Amino acid sequence: MTETASFVVVANRLPVDRVTNEGGQTDWRTSPGGLVTALEPVMRQRGGAWVGWHGAPDEIIDGFEHDGYSIVPVPLSSEEYEEYYEGFSNATLWPLYHDTVAFPEFHREWWDSYRAVNRRFAVAAAEAAAEGATVWVQDYQLQLVPQMLRELRPDLKIGFFLHIPFPPVEIFSQLPWRREILEGLLGADLVGFQVPGGASNFLRLVRTRTNRKIERDTVRVDGNHTCVARAYPISIDTQGFADLAESPEVIAEAEALREELGNPKQILLGVDRLDYTKGLRQRIRAIGELFQEGKLDPSETVFLQVATPSRERVEEYKRLRDDIDLLVGRINSEVGGVGRPAIVYRHAGYPRSTMAAMYRIADVMVVTPLRDGMNLVAKEYVACHPSTNGALVLSEFAGAALELKQAYLVNPYDLNGMKAALMQAATDPVRTRQRRMRALKKQVETYTIDRWAEDFLGDLDALS
Repeated sequence: MTETASFVVVANRLPVDRVTNEGGQTDWRTSPGGLVTALEPVMRQRGGAWVGWHGAPDEIIDGFEHDGYSIVPVPLSSEEYEEYYEGFSNATLWPLYHDTVAFPEFHREWWDSYRAVNRRFAVAAAEAAAEGATVWVQDYQLQLVPQMLRELRPDLKIGFFLHIPFPPVEIFSQLPWRREILEGLLGADLVGFQVPGGASNFLRLVRTRTNRKIERDTVRVDGNHTCVARAYPISIDTQGFADLAESPEVIAEAEALREELGNPKQILLGVDRLDYTKGLRQRIRAIGELFQEGKLDPSETVFLQVATPSRERVEEYKRLRDDIDLLVGRINSEVGGVGRPAIVYRHAGYPRSTMAAMYRIADVMVVTPLRDGMNLVAKEYVACHPSTNGALVLSEFAGAALELKQAYLVNPYDLNGMKAALMQAATDPVRTRQRRMRALKKQVETYTIDRWAEDFLGDLDALS
């Protein structure tokens, strides 16, 4: 790519997936993932360049234009995919940052690969950025990029946003390369976190693990550079989701889906990636017990759980899939009717329109992760549900709980407490549910993805 951009996003993955069109030719379409859903509206508005990996190891492709901005591919080898991505990113950092829900693994060769790949991303971003450009680095896979990029291009304005939780000192300190990660993040002018607790954890670590001076939310990194740490809770394209849910196609799909489920009086819905942080075992056990105890009637109520495939080569995820399959099968064999199962489990991914149809028909949305940076599914449900008679059951350990305070908040480790909250959400008077839902809709309509980007980038631009 010869032209440079005044605004550059750097993320592990590019915002596009390769598809084969009807003529048998290769084409690219926008990815359905959460990060892309959040950032693509910003890219359409601002233009610029997106630096990332295209998803196939051992392949080099040329850059191209997509929806008004430039695609800048960064190649990965198969070995780097296993060590940098599946290894250090997802078997070391992911469980560590999610309160060690699973045991993190520490391997020196994974760290070496993580550092090498981060360097490659930094070089690509430096080449894509115009003089004085703004570069926005995304998420835990690229925490070394800010410092590396500052060394290559001190003229740039560099932001970093962490989409997952940032752990407390006692957990982060387990990481053998804790100092290097902190130094990498301190290369940014502004580091954003989902919740204030993440920013506080980061500043406390800097205070205890480095000799840098800190004044409120600002770290004096060196004589010429400061790093600010603040919370910017991410959101969604609220109006876009609401419009999608009201489209004739989605309304028709919703009615067809309701009929497919047997036209139950009540539908409970869970939508998650198949990940051990999402609390699927606990959620399904709690709902299964409600069916077994007769508090939920399988002839009137269906629980639809969608679990999108995720990291299927990793052993921890294989075990989780087997556990969920066995648990759902056992519950349905005990309480399901002849006509339909009590729990309808779908281990598959669906397009956004189908998700909107599911949100439309869900009387109770169940979002109960053990730990989550934000959880945009909760906000998508609020935006898509067509009335104020829905109910959101939400884990207090999701970042969204700090904003969606009128949800039915639960501790997902407390099965009895979760059962009580589920029953309250399912049986509360209509007036109570409507009051709660109106408050949720107001919050989601007020703080949108545009507001999130404007707040972060506005603060970044304002820093000297």
